[in-house]
Amino acid sequence: MSTFSYANAVDVTAADAFLPEVWAMETAAAYKANLVMGNLVAKLNHKGKRGDRINIQKPVRAAAQEKAENTVVSPQAHTDTNVAVLLDQHWEYSKIIEDVVELQAMPSLRRFFIEDAGYALAKRIDTELLLEAATFGGGTAYSAAVIGGDGSTAWVQTGAGNGSTLSDAGARRLIQGFDDLDVPTRDRYFVVPPVEKRKLLGLSRFTEQAFSGEAGPANSIRNGRVGDIYGVEVFVSSNLETVDSSNCTSYRPCVFLQRDSMILVEQQAIRMQTQYKLEALGTLLVADVIFGTDTVRGDTATAGDIGAGTKVFMVPAS
Repeated sequence: MSTFSYANAVDVTAADAFLPEVWAMETAAAYKANLVMGNLVAKLNHKGKRGDRINIQKPVRAAAQEKAENTVVSPQAHTDTNVAVLLDQHWEYSKIIEDVVELQAMPSLRRFFIEDAGYALAKRIDTELLLEAATFGGGTAYSAAVIGGDGSTAWVQTGAGNGSTLSDAGARRLIQGFDDLDVPTRDRYFVVPPVEKRKLLGLSRFTEQAFSGEAGPANSIRNGRVGDIYGVEVFVSSNLETVDSSNCTSYRPCVFLQRDSMILVEQQAIRMQTQYKLEALGTLLVADVIFGTDTVRGDTATAGDIGAGTKVFMVPAS
C-alpha cells in the first residue's frame, strides 16, 4: 500500500508571492511614560511676548509686633528676593517625508509623526521639571534629599547608597514639615515612580477601607489606584529618573511638592509646522516648543517664607 507524500504540497512559503499583505490603517504607538508634572506646578503664559527671562518676586512675610503705649509705630524692614526664570529651553522634533512615501504610505504614518512629536516635546517639559528636584534645598544631585523610613535621614550617594522605602511615619513627617513652614495645604502633590506605588499598595494603611474608601475607583486594592495620602494626591510617573550610586546600586526619587514651589513659563507652546522642500522632494514636518522652568521655593525656607513647598526622598529602584 503506497503512502501519500506531502513533500511537494503548495504551502504558504511556496505561494508567498500570491498571498496579499493586509496592514491595519492605524499605527500602534509605543508605550509612553506617564507625564504629570506640567499639570502640578504653577504655569505662566508668556506666549507671543518678548524677553529671555521672567523675574518672579519672592517676598518674605513679616511678623506682627506689639504696639507699646505712648510710642510711635516701628516700621519694619521689607525683605524681598527674586527668582529669574530663564527662557532658554528650545526643543524640536522634525521629519522629512519624501513624496514617494506620501503617495504610497497610509495616512496613519503622518498622524503618528504628529502625535509622536507632541508626546516627545511634552516629555521634555516633564523631564525638565523633574530635574528641578535634584536642586531642591539649594543643592545639586539630590544632595538635600532624604531617604524613606521616617524621612529624617539624609540621602547619601556613596557606596551602596542608603535609600529606603517610604513608610507611613515618613509620609506624616513630610506633611508635618510642610505644615511647620506654613506651606499652603491646598495643591500638595506626591509624585512617585511605579516601584514605590507597588510598595505603597502593599501597606494596609494606604489601602484599608477606612483610609481609601470602598466604592468604585476609591478602592486601591481592587483597581490599583493610589488615590491620596493624608489628603495629598499621589501621582505615578515612570519618567522619574534612575539615580546610581558609585557601585551602581540604583535608586529613584520621589517628589513631594506644592504647586507654587516650581514654575513652568511657556513662551511658545508646542506647535506643528510643515513646509515643502523642493530640493528634498519631500515635506518637512517640524514641531517645537520654547519654555523655561525653575524652583521658586526650595525646602530650606524658614517659617517666615511664604512656603518651602518641595522635598525629595530616595527609594530603591526595584
